[in-house]
Amino acid sequence: MADDQHEEVSKKVSAEKEIRRGITVMRRVVQGRSRGIILDVYWNNQGQLIEPNGHTLTSFIGALVRNEIPITCDDWRNKELNESKEKIWSEIKRCFNIEEERRGFCMKLAEKLLRGFQTFLSSKFLKDADGNFVDAELPKKYESLISAEEWEAFKSKRQDPVFQRISATNRERASSPAYPYRKGRVGYGRLEQSMLQKEESSETSLPAHVLWKEARVGKSGVPQEEVLHVYQKCEELSQSLSPDDTKGILSRALDVPEYSGRVRGKGFGVTLTSLSIKKGKAPSNRELHARLEAMQAELDALRREREASASTVYRDASDKDSINCTFQPNIPEGISHCQLYLSSPYYQMVGKGKVHNVSGVLLHTRELPAGCLKVSVDIAVEPNAALPYPSDDSDATTVHEAVGSFVAWPTNLICVGYEVFV
Repeated sequence: MADDQHEEVSKKVSAEKEIRRGITVMRRVVQGRSRGIILDVYWNNQGQLIEPNGHTLTSFIGALVRNEIPITCDDWRNKELNESKEKIWSEIKRCFNIEEERRGFCMKLAEKLLRGFQTFLSSKFLKDADGNFVDAELPKKYESLISAEEWEAFKSKRQDPVFQRISATNRERASSPAYPYRKGRVGYGRLEQSMLQKEESSETSLPAHVLWKEARVGKSGVPQEEVLHVYQKCEELSQSLSPDDTKGILSRALDVPEYSGRVRGKGFGVTLTSLSIKKGKAPSNRELHARLEAMQAELDALRREREASASTVYRDASDKDSINCTFQPNIPEGISHCQLYLSSPYYQMVGKGKVHNVSGVLLHTRELPAGCLKVSVDIAVEPNAALPYPSDDSDATTVHEAVGSFVAWPTNLICVGYEVFV
């Protein structure tokens, strides 16, 4: 019996000794305020708190939350907390030069710090080494912040079956992350700031996947092979996507959905809105059909406009039977590498070859159709695409069948100089 009591006392003493830091009260900030010293705070272009004084403001908000918000709080949106929230914001403004528009960020940070404090109390004092619940007394260290009634209510909620089931699910999900964060208490905002300063870069931000990789580099300085694999995949995606699509390449590389309300790889405080990313619902089939019809109508109008332009610029045939097709002014004179397009059923590249824009050229001793030039087909991009003017001499009707031969091609569907064949 005496041994059990001694062991229980020893556990309590050891638990108290594990927390060597005192309660954070931020005396330096408060004393500085009394001397008229108001601290400036700074933000990056994505709305994240950075240095100098970023860590100081975070710690100050944490101290205010522990003093003003009860640990039994389960809903940060509870209107009963409005008075306490107002007091927290008032204290922040008294000690820091901060704009009113930053209130939302500070309140979200306060909510996050409250959850962290609740998790800390539960893990440190209400669980043993195996994760089992321990009916511990209120730690003396926190008697000035937590009343005995609050502590008992807090313990009761932690024993609730529903809470324990949710806690177990979250604990299991976070127990073995595939790519663990390795920068401790340094958030993405300050990590990005230190990287830019170290590189002496003129940029104001870094791509999400660059930050993500650096955040997973430990003391060894060498990232894991799995992390490098994701990073290389992001690099490949960034080269193949348009600038508007590169915002979500990290989620694509990880093959996971984007977070709701924040951006993966950017950390606390960055949202879809702050990055000007519009996350709307997917269009319906009717909306997609309407868009396709509008695009098709636009393409048809452009095609008619080009054909009309071609008919006014180029004459139908020469005055001599042996000569056809004078030099076309919008295509370089001579022989040029080109890409060959069709406009029906939709605008697409179907082949590559060479265009012969030479005065007096013939096609198999025949005149070229109006508005056309002579081309040699070298590569069939769409082998089964039908030729705009099938060849009577070679019986070729598709692009594939025309490879290695000459055909007539509409001038407005020839693009010159995009690629050089060796």
